[in-house]
Amino acid sequence: MGSLRLRFGLLVGSAAALVVLAAAGLYGALHAAERTLDATLNAQVRLELIAELSGRLTEFGLAAVEAVGDNPGRPERLVNARNEVDRALNAVDDGLSRAVAGAGGVLDRTQYTARARPLARLRAARAMLDRQVAQIQREPDPARRADAIRGALNGFGAVTGQPLTFLVEAERRAVEASSAEVRMLAGRMRGVAAAAAVVVVLLLILLHQSLTRPILRRIEAIRAGAAAIGRGELDTRLAVASRDELGLLVASFNRMAARLKRREARVAADRAALEEIVDRATADLRGANARLEEIDRSRRRFFADVSHELRTPLTVILGECDLAARSPDTPAEFRPVIATIRKRAVRLHRRVGDMLRVARSESGQIELERRPVGLAAILAEAVESCAPEAGRRRIALELEPSQADAEVLADAEWLRQIVEGLIDNALRHAAGATRVRVGFVPRGSGATVTVADDGPGFPPQAEALFERFRRGGSAGPGHSPASGHSPAPGHSPASGFGIGLALARWVVERHDGAIRLESGGPGIQEGGARVVLELPGDETREDAA
Repeated sequence: MGSLRLRFGLLVGSAAALVVLAAAGLYGALHAAERTLDATLNAQVRLELIAELSGRLTEFGLAAVEAVGDNPGRPERLVNARNEVDRALNAVDDGLSRAVAGAGGVLDRTQYTARARPLARLRAARAMLDRQVAQIQREPDPARRADAIRGALNGFGAVTGQPLTFLVEAERRAVEASSAEVRMLAGRMRGVAAAAAVVVVLLLILLHQSLTRPILRRIEAIRAGAAAIGRGELDTRLAVASRDELGLLVASFNRMAARLKRREARVAADRAALEEIVDRATADLRGANARLEEIDRSRRRFFADVSHELRTPLTVILGECDLAARSPDTPAEFRPVIATIRKRAVRLHRRVGDMLRVARSESGQIELERRPVGLAAILAEAVESCAPEAGRRRIALELEPSQADAEVLADAEWLRQIVEGLIDNALRHAAGATRVRVGFVPRGSGATVTVADDGPGFPPQAEALFERFRRGGSAGPGHSPASGHSPAPGHSPASGFGIGLALARWVVERHDGAIRLESGGPGIQEGGARVVLELPGDETREDAA
């Protein structure tokens, strides 16, 4: 067979034929059982009708005796008894007629005729007794009437007894015959069912061996091939044994395996080429990193060298300015110029120092010179240094006054540079800010320094701004970039030599202090940004006091 459709059609057709045959056999058996059951039930009904007829005949005889007695009862009793006998005779006759004319003809004509004759004799006996009763009723002598009615009843009993016995016996034999037929039909059905079961089992075994089993073997071969492909055995091929649907499926499977094999070869070649490209790119990246590291080292050396080279002439300039300011020979009109030169030189000297500290921090050479310092002077220097930038941006930079100075144990230059960086960040990155305030509050032996603006405040993930290489939005004094270099947390000022939040935190923590970011606060509008520095004081000095 060349097609699975034909095979499955044969299988389904065979199953359908078996079902039809089984249904036909079951229908025939049920029909035969129904006929036999109907015959039995009809015979039982006729037996009941014959029994009723016998009773009616007895009542008719008693009514006849009463009608001819010395004290006759109700005259209608004889009429009623006669009518009941006629009704019973008609009922038996109707039952026989239905048995002959019913479905399948339970009784044949011979059997009907054999049963109709006794019925006719019973009708004749009833009519004869009826006529005898009418004659006896005209006899005036009671003794003769009694003898006559006894003779009539004896004759009536002799005439009706044999037909009734015949009818009862006939129906009894009919019931027995029906029962025997039912038993025979049951035995025949059991035999047919057993034979049909054997035939169906043999036919199913044959269909399984010839149709189902070969298909299952081929499907199992396809499954095993697919499993082999899944394990990476792309050389797997299946034999095409036929040109049916499974054969087409096997051919498609083989083509798929061949395409996968070719694709694997291409992927392997592409992977090798990609690895080669990655190796070359990695080598180039290593070279670029080496060059960048060399450039970074050169930059740090340059900053350090420039810082050293600039500090010497600046020191000379400051010294000359001091000498000129103290000399009595210096004209009075030159003294403001000398003061301005000294002030600018001091600022430049401070910037050079800041640059040198940042350069050293990038190489991990941070050295803190902690000593007791006053916060008022440090914050004033930081505000003064950032005032030109604030004026250029039209932002009010204010130093909040304090009732008393606070002394902390810190590196003055690093602390000043941190505050300058926070102010610079607020000026550059607080979008919409119009005011920046710097102040401090004594706290125990230490103090709390605050840099606040009236801008939009910090974003929800403000703590992430302390991460290295993190740049915040325009939201406050801490929102400058925070990248850096090992080992110190780093810096990345937008311009100048300020430091970022990562390096600021690192330096503050080296001071045994803490730095945190807040939104909102007294003196600024709702949503403003605040950077708070908590710095320790000189505890040894406090204890000594």
